[in-house]
Amino acid sequence: MKPKLRVTQTKSTIGQEHSMRLTVGGLGLKGPGSSVVVSNTPSFRGAIKKVMHLVRVEEVDHG
Repeated sequence: MKPKLRVTQTKSTIGQEHSMRLTVGGLGLKGPGSSVVVSNTPSFRGAIKKVMHLVRVEEVDHG
């Protein structure tokens, strides 16, 4: 089974471009300190790459 990714928001979206705010919201993050577990797919990796300076990413194994 593919490992999943835990994405934790480390910085606020205040002062960021609107598209980055939408991307963070689309990942399911609600604000600094919130975290979600998402599938390790190209679409999620692309979204994470766009806002990499606002989040921390780690692999988790939900076997």
